[in-house]
Amino acid sequence: MVKKPILGILMLNTNFYRPKGDIGNPETYSFSVAYHVIKNATIRRVVKLADTSLIEPFIKGAKILENKGVRAITTSCGFLALFQKEIQRELRVPFYASSLMQIPMVQQITGGTVGVITARRSSLTRQHLQGVQADRTPITIVGMEDMPAFTGAIVDETNDLDKEAIALEMKQVTVRLLENNPAIKAIVLECTNMPPYKNAIREVTRLPIFDINTLTDYVVRGL
Repeated sequence: MVKKPILGILMLNTNFYRPKGDIGNPETYSFSVAYHVIKNATIRRVVKLADTSLIEPFIKGAKILENKGVRAITTSCGFLALFQKEIQRELRVPFYASSLMQIPMVQQITGGTVGVITARRSSLTRQHLQGVQADRTPITIVGMEDMPAFTGAIVDETNDLDKEAIALEMKQVTVRLLENNPAIKAIVLECTNMPPYKNAIREVTRLPIFDINTLTDYVVRGL
């Protein structure tokens, strides 16, 4: 008997390789998941343009997943924090758009500034943080836009994904973040493509690290 999927995942329309740990790889999870690609949701339209015309396609896609019997729904891009409220109020099941929703909780349990590593610093605005009620929390944000392996493979989709090169870049950005901001007590990874490199990040810091998978574990256990 085929088990019904527990979690539905709304996917951007991308082509890059997704290693285990990435939200787009079903082997990341110990439970069944269902994917639905939003055809017009390119990285350019979601990350670079924050295109509000995509809200309706995401709602339609989420309802398709609801009809498959999923018990919660999430997305493959942290920048969809911008649309959290608009999508959630149209659904019957729990919906969490972004790992950034953890920021207020992480700050409360660690008592310090939260460091946020994002795919593209210039795209992560106050409006995104407001969308998940994280705009009043002390945070410091650093982006990956000057890291060619990460940006070329995941943001621009012009290069093949090189896991070793991206792991090194993730460590470099983490070191920079922490050296410039010693008050940071925890890290939140905005991008759902960053969790495969969490072990690499742990080589340069012992701070707690939160991402879309830690949030997913929390939600699914609650179900």
